[in-house]
Amino acid sequence: MNEEQPIVEGIARRFRGFLPVVVDVETAGFDAQRHALLEIAAVIIRMRPDGNLEPAAPIAAHVLPFVGSEIDPRALAFNGIDPDHPFRDAVAEHEALARILTPIRKAVKSTGCNRAILVGHNAHFDLGFLAAAVERTGFKRNPFHAFSVFDTVSLAGLMFGQTVLAKAAQAAGLGWQNSEAHAAIYDAEQTARLFCTIVNRWQALDPVHFWEGPGDGR
Repeated sequence: MNEEQPIVEGIARRFRGFLPVVVDVETAGFDAQRHALLEIAAVIIRMRPDGNLEPAAPIAAHVLPFVGSEIDPRALAFNGIDPDHPFRDAVAEHEALARILTPIRKAVKSTGCNRAILVGHNAHFDLGFLAAAVERTGFKRNPFHAFSVFDTVSLAGLMFGQTVLAKAAQAAGLGWQNSEAHAAIYDAEQTARLFCTIVNRWQALDPVHFWEGPGDGR
């Protein structure tokens, strides 16, 4: 057994064969079928040798609005994105998905997991936009579970009594920079740190027995 093997078995067993991956999207509205996807970022969650979780480096892409998409000016005023900015270096949805999902598929395989499970703050919003982009582009082998998620809104409400991401991060001692917020990379990184903090603190209540048990990945 090599040095990495206990970590591989641990992360797979801890979440019943699911690999947690934080995803944050920035969009041009609330309707995943009509409004453009503008940014997507993902942070794969890893397990340290001591059994605690930590975030990996983020992977991200700026996305070109798909043909026929709608853009709500109120959404742009909120997230501060200019879809036509020449320095966005945006790519088409299919290429953006490849940049994000290909490394996630590799991580699922290398950790001995069966699927990825999306972690997000209001996670079904992010999952909905991701699923809509996958369907539009015909992207093959989406690694994410179709409907199951870990939502840090509920987890942070349980642990800290806070459901707003900024307030939950501050309650967890992670800090918050308003000037960086509503960018996919920053929000994904903060959500990942929040998720790891919650799981690690919860596990500390019973570090021996907390996550023992078989993982069938269903």
